[in-house]
Amino acid sequence: MGKRWAGLAAEILSGVAGGLIALLGAADLTVARVLTPATNPNLQLALDLTVMLTGLAAAAIAAQPVRRRVAHLLPIDADNPVHALALALTVILLGIDVAVIVFTDVLATAQAQPPLTIADLFFDETPFLVFALVGVGLFIRRELPDTAARLGLVLPMWWQIAVALAAAGAFYFFVQQVDVASHRWTPDLAHRVDAATNHIFGQLGWPAGSLAVALIPGLCEELLFRGALQPRIGLLPTALLFTSIHTQYALSLDTAAVLVIALGLGLLRKYTNTTTSCTCHISYNLLVGIGVAGAAANLAIAAELALVGVSAYVIWSRRRGAPTPVEP
Repeated sequence: MGKRWAGLAAEILSGVAGGLIALLGAADLTVARVLTPATNPNLQLALDLTVMLTGLAAAAIAAQPVRRRVAHLLPIDADNPVHALALALTVILLGIDVAVIVFTDVLATAQAQPPLTIADLFFDETPFLVFALVGVGLFIRRELPDTAARLGLVLPMWWQIAVALAAAGAFYFFVQQVDVASHRWTPDLAHRVDAATNHIFGQLGWPAGSLAVALIPGLCEELLFRGALQPRIGLLPTALLFTSIHTQYALSLDTAAVLVIALGLGLLRKYTNTTTSCTCHISYNLLVGIGVAGAAANLAIAAELALVGVSAYVIWSRRRGAPTPVEP
């Protein structure tokens, strides 16, 4: 009976949340402007309809037959109320973020807001941590050790740390190349993205700020996206959702780079654990925060080559030592 009531409550919450989002889009369309204005009036209708469709899709998830169909595509339990609610909230977050990125001027909006402080960063990222812990049932269905295990938090092996650091360096090098291509192929957009990013993080360039930018998102975002969500909704949907929350890059090559990094972090989680993906995320953020130039660049390249070599050797040796499947 308890499970049935929990399922009913999840369906009601999903339906209500989706309905409210749909009503928000309808209100903006017919009554008053309650959403962020679109880039131009011709796109306002598309923005409103996208928000409405997002709400309707989230509400549809409340129906168990729909969830059963989704379960054929994603690794969810259609009868699990937690999975049902998480899926509905995922649809809402992804749909709203995509609508904002595609149809509004997120770069102008970003520059109109005050720069981030460490306190802002903490309050912006902490909900991710709370959702991750509550979503996996901390102190509800699981105690702390089981929660850590479910989230993929383990004591990493030395080679996993090496792989995480090697991946962070590879991501950093990749993003630098994307940045060069962005300034060459889309210079106006690239300069706007740079201006918005510098404005947002301009007050966090000092050592404590750089450390906060590395640690707080690296922990909170990894625990939610790679720890809690990826085992339930899969690698690609999680990567798309992760990319969508980085609205400060608008529709640019930087957004494509974030998607590649999200997929890389997801693969680290899949084949190792969340501790490894956290280590990689934090290390990458530190590299971006401190920058690498001059003599330090040569040292970083040498260290990266060494880490890549160690990682490649470990992966090769582990694959070589894996038992060969026996033919039936």
